[in-house]
Amino acid sequence: MERQNFQVIEMSPVATRKQFETRENGRQEPPSVAEIQGWITSYLAEILEVDTDDIDTRITFDRYGLLVIGMTGDLENWLGCELDPTLVYDFTTIEALAGHLVNALRKCGGDKRTTFSKLT
Repeated sequence: MERQNFQVIEMSPVATRKQFETRENGRQEPPSVAEIQGWITSYLAEILEVDTDDIDTRITFDRYGLLVIGMTGDLENWLGCELDPTLVYDFTTIEALAGHLVNALRKCGGDKRTTFSKLT
């Protein structure tokens, strides 16, 4: 399998919350696409008990079945914001979901009250 170019987060994804980096201007910076991809990849690998190299970011979530439903809640905890549980049906791969979330996080400017959906 071709090695993906993203950072693998070495931790238990369920128990760890993302701390947004604070820039010099005091603004908090959301995670990058690579960080979100790494988190999702680590999460699925841990649940499936496989190596992170066995998770392909371009394969649709339906391959992982109901695991992704629980993943949405844990991803909310990690990001510190609310996610529409149907996002995994609208953005069906790790790459697509990570890209959407980064764009949505940048648009909301860190407002934790925002619910991220397909339209965000």
